[in-house]
Amino acid sequence: MTSTAIAEARLALDAIGKLPDAEIDIGAAALQLARIDAPEADWAAASSMLSAIAREVVAQATAEADAGDAEARRQVLAQVLHGYFGLEGDAESYDDLANANLIRVLERSRGLPVALGVLWLHAAEAAGWEAYGVDFPGHFLVALRGEENPVLVDVFHGGARLEAPDLRALIKRLEGEKAELKPNMLTAMTRRAVLLRLQNNIKLRRLRVGDVAAALDCAEDMLRISPDHPGLWREVGLMNQRLERIGAALTALERALRLAPEDRRLRGLIDELRNRLN
Repeated sequence: MTSTAIAEARLALDAIGKLPDAEIDIGAAALQLARIDAPEADWAAASSMLSAIAREVVAQATAEADAGDAEARRQVLAQVLHGYFGLEGDAESYDDLANANLIRVLERSRGLPVALGVLWLHAAEAAGWEAYGVDFPGHFLVALRGEENPVLVDVFHGGARLEAPDLRALIKRLEGEKAELKPNMLTAMTRRAVLLRLQNNIKLRRLRVGDVAAALDCAEDMLRISPDHPGLWREVGLMNQRLERIGAALTALERALRLAPEDRRLRGLIDELRNRLN
């Protein structure tokens, strides 16, 4: 049954990889990724909880929020996700792999910023409100759009609103006192990019403990939803090389080079591996 669940999830990811970004159901996609990582978990219960979150947000939506008040939207989402459903950032066991698995996050009501962010984006979409992930260094954020300027939200800390002084303090805490806030730190992310950032947490933690094979599996699943990502193909090639799978490494690196023909380092790596096969 476990292998069947993984196969079903991977077929779903392959289908997601063919969709335009705007058509990706980010909550459902994250659940399929979570099924692969925890095939024994009750993903149907997690799916039901996603539906419950959506229904509750719609029920709690206010006239001000529906009229385009981004701050009112933040308050509704914070009340539903952190108040009603009790979701919170896991500061005590931050590096636990469960914090990046959406099924486990819904079971435990705790997770990483990006995992909680997926739930915020899912809830906002259910209400018909525009929201997007923000690729802030070291700490994923969510932005809610309205009639005026977007409102930035720290989903790890109860959905708190962040103003410019808060963002400056955050970047200094993360990168040191000399760090300064830059406009590119508030770049909007695509839905695919959010999902890749979620999975990147799993991949990096597996690499940190030396489990290259498991990290490779994770990277290959990331490619299912983003098949034209040259950086991922390069990583898959390098991990295959570490595992002495030279043919697979060459195939991945050649795919990366086709997608990024200007990358001279890739050409060098490919030539080196070809020489090893001669």
